[in-house]
Amino acid sequence: MRRLLLTSAAVAAVLVLAGCSASGSSSAGPADLAVPAPAPAMPDSGAKSETAAGSGSSSGIAADAGQSVITTGTISLTVDDPAAATEQAVALVTGLDGRVDSRSQQAGGEGRPASAQLTVRIPAAKLDQAVESLKGLGTVESVSLDSSDVTLQVKDLDAQITALQASVDRLLTLVGQASTTADLIQLETAISDRQGQLDSLKSQRQYLADQVDYSTITLELRPAGALPNDVPGDFWSGLATGWASLGVALSGFVVVVGVLIPWLLPLAVIAVVVLLIVWLSRRPGRRGPPSAPAAAAAPRAPGEE
Repeated sequence: MRRLLLTSAAVAAVLVLAGCSASGSSSAGPADLAVPAPAPAMPDSGAKSETAAGSGSSSGIAADAGQSVITTGTISLTVDDPAAATEQAVALVTGLDGRVDSRSQQAGGEGRPASAQLTVRIPAAKLDQAVESLKGLGTVESVSLDSSDVTLQVKDLDAQITALQASVDRLLTLVGQASTTADLIQLETAISDRQGQLDSLKSQRQYLADQVDYSTITLELRPAGALPNDVPGDFWSGLATGWASLGVALSGFVVVVGVLIPWLLPLAVIAVVVLLIVWLSRRPGRRGPPSAPAAAAAPRAPGEE
């Protein structure tokens, strides 16, 4: 009987505690809704890059490729006719599914040769083919290509977008559970703030995607024997260039003086103090210490006056 009573008392205590816990958890009303904090953005090196809902296509950044690289470059060519070479370059880029972002042409005149400059965007997969084709338009003066790996930046943006999108979705779910105006205002403010952050991150990702998908090449076309643009072509332009260089030299001298003044002032004070000490030590009227008598007076005999 004693064991049966103890067992019954233990079962009753467990049931009472369970009932209190259930009533406490169900007592929270809509006013106690807490706005969930966005999950920390941690780059996931093993996850695939995904575009969050509403951001459109994958924007060309493929995580399966392992790396996201932005390539830029400059190609300088000497051609017979810059205008004709420009048209050929545009047709070549268009044929490779690229596009021309900017185009600048200068007609030839007195002392000024014709020239052209284009900024073209070429699919990254066809970059090598495009460079070889563009080099065939004339004589190659210089070719420069630079690559920048943005893989970590892309993965970090993907992680932040995923975390913010999940946070916005949770907030939208809580909006339907809000029963007071204060709760609704709080939730809508949080949604607006995080949606703005999410849109900004998506814009950054889309920009990176475009830079990765399309390499940027600056094409410079000049006729054979043309002088660089910064070289004067006649006497008056040379005179103007000389005056300009003189002004630049004077400006540089003034800058050097301005840099040296803070150093020259204390040095000048020290030099003045040293010169003053030297001058005072060499003054002709200064007397030295009193000299000892040439001979000591002879001692007097006792009683001698």
